[in-house]
Amino acid sequence: LQGLCRISQRTISTASRRQFENRVHEKQKLFQEDNGIPVHLKGGVMDALLYRVTAGLTVFGTAYVIYELLVASMPKK
Repeated sequence: LQGLCRISQRTISTASRRQFENRVHEKQKLFQEDNGIPVHLKGGVMDALLYRVTAGLTVFGTAYVIYELLVASMPKK
């Protein structure tokens, strides 16, 4: 029981030592800058990639739904 208490205390105390640099001010500057880029693309290459993938999946999904509706509306022989 004492070993378990020591392990739990150790993990709690070491987890609080990790500190991350506060980058909120940098991000605010980046996103509030008036450079003509839409806010959903200001994050860089990864934002552009995610935007294009999402747009592609949306177009593909819409086309697939229309195709399935057309198939479902045809009478079966």
